[in-house]
Amino acid sequence: MIWQLDLIIMVLVIAAGIGAISVKDNLGAAILFGAYSFLMCLLWAIMGAVDVAFTEASVGAGVSTVFFVAAVFRTTRRTKD
Repeated sequence: MIWQLDLIIMVLVIAAGIGAISVKDNLGAAILFGAYSFLMCLLWAIMGAVDVAFTEASVGAGVSTVFFVAAVFRTTRRTKD
């Protein structure tokens, strides 16, 4: 394994995770959660767990992100911040 690639992806995973919990916009949080799931999929694939990577890509980065974005678009804001 190339440890530099692992380190870069891990830093991006941490940044996406922190960004997902700290952003105020729900749509931005949903998109950052999808990016987090995709980066975790890359880490699983690099580690050789292809079945876990495929599951993370299809469920975490795919279906869950679509559901979150759809839920954000179906809700309305109470105030005009």
